[in-house]
Amino acid sequence: MATENVDTGVNEICHDDSAAPVKAQTIDELHSLQKKKTSAPNTPRIKQQAGGDGLFSSAILDQEDRQKQQLKSISASLASLTRETGPKVVKGDPLTKKPESPKAAVSHHQHPTAPTVPVTDSSLKFIHILYNLSPAELYEQAIRYEKGSFITSSGALAMLSGAKTGRSPRDKRVVKDKSTEDDLWWGKGSPNIEMDEHTFTVNRERAVDYLNSLEKVYVNDQFLNWDPENQIKVRIVSARAYHSLFMHNMCIRPTAEELENFGTPDFTIYNAGQFPCNRYTHYMTSSTSIDINLSRKEMVILGTQYAGEMKKGLFGLMHYLMPKRQILSLHSGCNMGKDGDVALFFGLSGTGKTTLSTDQNRYLIGDDEHCWSDNGVSNIEGGCYAKCIDLSREKETEIWNAIKFGTVLENVVFDEHTREVDYTDKSVTENTRAAYPIEYIPNAKIPCVGPHPKNVILLSCDAFGVLPPVSKLNLAQTMYHFISGYTALIAGTVEGVKEPTATFSACFGAAFIMLHPTKYAAMLAEKMQQHGATAWLVNTGWSGGSYGSGSRIKLPYTRKIIDAIHSGSLLNASYTKTEVFGLEIPNEVEGVPSEILHPMNPWADKQAYKDTLLKLAGLFRKNFDVFANYSIGKDSSLTEEILAAGPIF
Repeated sequence: MATENVDTGVNEICHDDSAAPVKAQTIDELHSLQKKKTSAPNTPRIKQQAGGDGLFSSAILDQEDRQKQQLKSISASLASLTRETGPKVVKGDPLTKKPESPKAAVSHHQHPTAPTVPVTDSSLKFIHILYNLSPAELYEQAIRYEKGSFITSSGALAMLSGAKTGRSPRDKRVVKDKSTEDDLWWGKGSPNIEMDEHTFTVNRERAVDYLNSLEKVYVNDQFLNWDPENQIKVRIVSARAYHSLFMHNMCIRPTAEELENFGTPDFTIYNAGQFPCNRYTHYMTSSTSIDINLSRKEMVILGTQYAGEMKKGLFGLMHYLMPKRQILSLHSGCNMGKDGDVALFFGLSGTGKTTLSTDQNRYLIGDDEHCWSDNGVSNIEGGCYAKCIDLSREKETEIWNAIKFGTVLENVVFDEHTREVDYTDKSVTENTRAAYPIEYIPNAKIPCVGPHPKNVILLSCDAFGVLPPVSKLNLAQTMYHFISGYTALIAGTVEGVKEPTATFSACFGAAFIMLHPTKYAAMLAEKMQQHGATAWLVNTGWSGGSYGSGSRIKLPYTRKIIDAIHSGSLLNASYTKTEVFGLEIPNEVEGVPSEILHPMNPWADKQAYKDTLLKLAGLFRKNFDVFANYSIGKDSSLTEEILAAGPIF
C-alpha cells in the first residue's frame, strides 16, 4: 500500500513488518545469535522447600572453574591405565566450534615433572566432548553423522542398532575377584560368567583406545534411582548419538545445578559400540564382549551397538549395590492408586506385565526396574523401554502417544516417503523398541516414588492351562514362585509341534541378577511381612485345556481380577485349596465366571487335566533342583520351608 507524503509529495512504501537490521557483520555472527545459553535438560522433579540445608549448600564455583573440573573428571574417565599420555580433552563439536588452544584443554595423566614422557600421536590430538546434549542437539548429530537415522512422522528418531538387535547374554562377563568371589552367584544356573581382572583391563584398554581415537565422543552424566538417599551417579561414554539419546531417556536426567556439582561418577560405562573385542583374548567367545568390573565400578562394551546392553548392565549393578544397603532391587512394573496403594507386577515376556501395570486409573511409578527400601518403592530409571512389535493406538494408547519428538525408535520399518512406522513389520527384527522419558506417560508419578507395596502380583502365562486365573500365596509360596519365575512359550509355527514349553527365569529376571535368587526371595518375604503386603499368582494364559485345545483367559477377566486385588475385595473372599500346588483359589470374583476360577472345571477331559498338572509340577520340581541345596541364613530351615511350598505329588 502506498501513502503520499504531504510535504514532498513523494510516494513512500508502508513497511508494516519493518525492523532494525541484525547486529551481525558475518554469517557466523548471525548464526551465533540463534542460540542462547540455557539450563541442561533435566527430569521434572519436586523442588526442595526453602529453608533446608539443600543438596548443594556448599559455595558454587564460578563457571570457568566448574568447567575445568568437569573436563578433568572426564579426562580421568578416558585415561589409559598403561600410558602416561593421551588426547587433550575439549568441549564442543569439532565441526561447529573452533579448536581450543592446548592451554584450555585438559590432557590425560598430566604430570608436573614429566618432560621425559614420550610424545605419541594420541597425545598430540584433541578429543571433543559432547557433554549431556539435549535431544534436539542429538537429533542433529544423528541425522548428520549416523547412517540409518531418520525422523519419523510422529517426530521420533528411528535408529539402527547394527548387526545385534538384542542382548548377547553369552558374551557377558563379570570380574571374579576377592570382593565378588563369595558375594556373587556363580556356577550352574547363574547368568554371571567369570573373567579375571587382567582380561577386563585388556578389554577396557581396547575400548578406551578406540574412543580416544575418535574426533568426538558423547558423555552423559546422569542418575539411577529416584530415592535421593540411595541415588547412584553414572557416566556413559559412547561413540554414537543414538546411545547418548537412549541413555538420556532411560536414566534420570540431572538439573543444571546437579550437573554443575556432579563430580566423580559412582560407575562408568565405556561403550565402544561396533568396535570388536580381540577374539584371541582369554574368555572371549565371539567379537562381542560386555564386561562388568564391580571393584573398579566400570563396564566395557565391545562389538555390539544394541543400546539395551547399557540399560541392563546398570540394572545388574543395582542388583549388586542395593542389597548391600538392605534394599531390594526388583525386575517389576509398579503403579499406585489414588489412595496411595502400591502394587508390584512381576512377569516375563508375554505375560501382560506392561499392559496390566499401565492403568489409566492408576499412577505409573515405573514399567521395569524398582527398589524397595525402608522409604518405600522407587523407580531406578528415568524412562521406559517398550516393545513396539504389533503396537496399535487402540491397544496401547499411552505407549503410542509417547512415541514423539525425543523418543528413540530402534530397528523399526517405515514408509520411505511419509516416514510412517509399520509396527507389524519384522524385516529388521521382531525386537523393535521405543525408549522415551517417563514423563511422556500422562499419568506417570513424578517423582517416581511411592509408599510400601500393598500387593505383589506374580504374572504367568500358563499355556498348559492348569494354573488358576488367580490364587493367593503365603510367604513360603511367594518365595517359591518368585524364585521359579515361570511362564510358558508356544511352539506355534513349528510344524507338527503344539506342545507348550515351560520357561523359568529366577526372580523373573535371571539374566540380570548378581546374587543367589534365594537372597532376593528372602528379602522380598521379609519386606512383605514387615509391611503387610499380600502376594498373588495370576495366570494370563490358557483355561479349559492346553494351548491348541483350550482358550486364552480373556483380558477383561484378568483386568477384573487385578481390580479386585487393588480394591482389597479379594482379601475378603472365601477360598478353596487345590491339589498338587496347594494354591488358595477364591470361589468368586466380581465380573469373572465362577466356573473358570478352578482350573479343572473348564476341562472336558478331567484325566487329561490331572496328567497335565502332574507334568507341569514335575517341570517345576526339576527346575528347582539347582536351588535346593542352597542354605539361607545360619541353618536350612528357610530353605526347607520354601521347598515345602512347591508342588507335592
